Amino acid sequence: MRICSLVPGATEVVVSLGLGEALVGISHECDYPETVRHVPVMVQAAIDSDDVDSAAIDRQVKSLMSSGQPLYRLDEWAFHAARPDIILAQDICHVCAITPQPLERVVHSLSPRPQLVTLAPHSLTEVLDDVERIGAALGVASRGIALAQSLRSRIAAVRKASAGRSRPRVICLEWLDPLYVGGHWVPEMVEIAGGHDALGHAGQPSRGVTMEEVLAATGDIIIAMPCGFSVSRTVSEVTTVCRRNDPCSHLLRSAQTYAVDAASYFSRPGPRLVDGVELLADIFTGAVSGDRSSDSVVNLTGTLCLTGQSL
Repeated sequence: MRICSLVPGATEVVVSLGLGEALVGISHECDYPETVRHVPVMVQAAIDSDDVDSAAIDRQVKSLMSSGQPLYRLDEWAFHAARPDIILAQDICHVCAITPQPLERVVHSLSPRPQLVTLAPHSLTEVLDDVERIGAALGVASRGIALAQSLRSRIAAVRKASAGRSRPRVICLEWLDPLYVGGHWVPEMVEIAGGHDALGHAGQPSRGVTMEEVLAATGDIIIAMPCGFSVSRTVSEVTTVCRRNDPCSHLLRSAQTYAVDAASYFSRPGPRLVDGVELLADIFTGAVSGDRSSDSVVNLTGTLCLTGQSL
């Protein structure tokens, strides 16, 4: 079987199911595990997001969308060279990854025509159900069931450990300029880990909020998780926003504040969302110490960054 996965989380599932060698195409965002990085890239972003801040990214996205231009470019030649039997795509966010509609023409031009499996999870439960769907579609249903069950067992362990504890009010910032709070599976992750999401709605898309709404929510803990950002990039972004936005600086000084690796553990619907649940549980229980800094989380509480100065 020849597999083309255009969804980073699905690519992780393919590898976890032992089918990494069958990958013949990926998207530009499929960077985990490292063994997939040699696979031909079929999709590239139309915007430059590597060296600009979140406000500039937002402007680029809105400009392309308002003019009817695509956010992603397909390499049709690469698709024909790869000759995939199955393509894994997503239809949950038109900004985060390519959706089925732009793929239709190239899919119909391939012979034999590949199977297109579209993933659109809105909750952590649906993400794990999709693990089983992918396993079945790839002909390894029993492996998919086993992988999903192992992930559900880890979730159940976190839920059991958090039962009966007082729940902090948590604000998950999925974008910093403009402000968005996380939706879909993020509020569910917060609840499982022992918190109460003060602004996000489980199963609903992330949404734009005003600074007044965020301040009124009086969060005990703020998690900065800009979609697709690493920890280091998130820390840099928080610093940039605080320098030019006094209300944001005040907000982040008013609560315990953490920067997390959103790209790995929160943005992408895949197996590592369970790692994200476990990371949140560590934050809520204080297992993330005041001086902890790693590639998964940085505790920003009380740091110079939150006074608008450089770290």
